[in-house]
Amino acid sequence: MIFSGLKRLVYGVLPLVTLFLVWQFAAMLLNDNTLPSALKVLASLNTHLLEGDMLHHLMVTMVRVLLSFAIAMALGVLIGIMMGAFPRLNAFGDSILIIALNVPALVTIMLCYVWFGLVEAAAIAAVAINKIPTVVVMVREGARVVDRDLLAVAKVFQVSLLRYFFKVYLPQLYPFIMASARSGLSLIWKIVLVVELLGRSDGVGFQLGTYFQFFDIASILAYTLAFAAIILVIEGLVMRPLDRYIARGGYGQS
Repeated sequence: MIFSGLKRLVYGVLPLVTLFLVWQFAAMLLNDNTLPSALKVLASLNTHLLEGDMLHHLMVTMVRVLLSFAIAMALGVLIGIMMGAFPRLNAFGDSILIIALNVPALVTIMLCYVWFGLVEAAAIAAVAINKIPTVVVMVREGARVVDRDLLAVAKVFQVSLLRYFFKVYLPQLYPFIMASARSGLSLIWKIVLVVELLGRSDGVGFQLGTYFQFFDIASILAYTLAFAAIILVIEGLVMRPLDRYIARGGYGQS
């Protein structure tokens, strides 16, 4: 057990160490301001953490990411289940879903800011709207392939409606929901940065825009590393354990 854990740790850390060394070597070889060395970026990261307001901007961005993620998942799962369960509703909404999937995120962000103003609600709505269609598609496909025989057995035994939904129907969708959640987290934080760049006065995206104007590449990469580290922690401590739990079928236990 301990050996297995160490093995996973090595496999997780080794690629990062390799990337760090390649980055450092490339920066030394090129000797160009457009590619600061890994050590210089780490020094910049340390400065922003200890002497700057990086923690504030990281927290602001994470709140936006989590709110947008929660709204997108809740609405996307609901709509996906309904479209997968009711063929007529699926036929009616399929064209709208295709359009929603292909509208550029930038267009949605601009329209939300124009219609609702440069306010926090518009920023959250823009991010959620961009993510909802992909959740709907994944959950809808899951709802289409649920085990009908298992559902029929539950009806024969007159399982209560709540137990039927949460213990028989919904667990079959968990792998699809989990897949949309993992892909959605990586997509949402990227969109949040664009939203902050275009219309907010704080957050990681706003800071990246500021450092871009001053051509401060080291600070841009420092903020990128900091936020990427947070996402890796969430992935390692929340998403992967939950994914493994679902893959073992733990969700089906009563």
